[in-house]
Amino acid sequence: MTSEAAVSTPPAISSTPAKRDYYWLRSFVAGGVAGCCAKTTIAPLDRVKILLQAQNPHYKHLGVFATLKAVPKKEGFLGLYKGNGAMMVRIFPYGAIQFMAFDSYKKLLSKQIGISGHIHRLMAGSMAGMTAVICTYPLDVIRARLAFQVTGEHRYTGIANAFHTIYLKEGGVSGFYRGLTPTLIGMAPYAGFSFFTFGTLKSLGLKHFPETVGRPSSDNPDVLILKPQVNLLCGGVAGAIAQTISSLSKTLTYVYNKYGIKKGLYRGLSLNYIRCVPSQAVAFTTYEFMKQVLHLN
Repeated sequence: MTSEAAVSTPPAISSTPAKRDYYWLRSFVAGGVAGCCAKTTIAPLDRVKILLQAQNPHYKHLGVFATLKAVPKKEGFLGLYKGNGAMMVRIFPYGAIQFMAFDSYKKLLSKQIGISGHIHRLMAGSMAGMTAVICTYPLDVIRARLAFQVTGEHRYTGIANAFHTIYLKEGGVSGFYRGLTPTLIGMAPYAGFSFFTFGTLKSLGLKHFPETVGRPSSDNPDVLILKPQVNLLCGGVAGAIAQTISSLSKTLTYVYNKYGIKKGLYRGLSLNYIRCVPSQAVAFTTYEFMKQVLHLN
């Protein structure tokens, strides 16, 4: 019995012409669903992160957990999910592009350039993350603007209105790409080490502890895949490690100098860890599950 992680390229998609014809569509859907599930899981934490890091006047004196309690009191329970609609519009293509791009870049690096082993996961992950960010950054800008709004003080009435307003008042298309460079700088190591860590843990686990961490694939009983709980664990570890590595020293220094430890670093880093661990755990687990459902292994 072989392990899925040991296969550097996806197995030939067999069987029927329909499966061949719709492979990329199924792959796109799998990545999109994985991204949506992951972000919905941590949507309240995303809203709190935006409110605190942007120093919203209604919540800037509060901590993470106090804000989680205060938002429903002021804005109702759904206030924790404000901006999540825009997030889903953005995250479905983001997740789809990121996972598809990762597979494509991994094959490109291995077959065309000759880079293989664990390092090609790191490089492919970084390039996939940056590709997804560039393609969906305008939607992320819209999501952040909507999430920062507080009930009763709305500048934008919805996604379409936010697009229209930013385009007219902030320099056209360029208004949607402000802040792209630092985002790409942060995303490259984060996505790279996230894919690298998950893939490495998966590969080593299936190689050395197949009976403990693996189970037969529903597509092919001769191929081992990770058990769901092991997927969650590996994804969570990948998120934590990626977040640690991607923290930039210049950003930390700036936040520390401006806001101090409690109001600056604590608000940013601790919340990022709380968000990233479940987010990556759910993302990788859902993607692995969708690969089974949509016969992508």
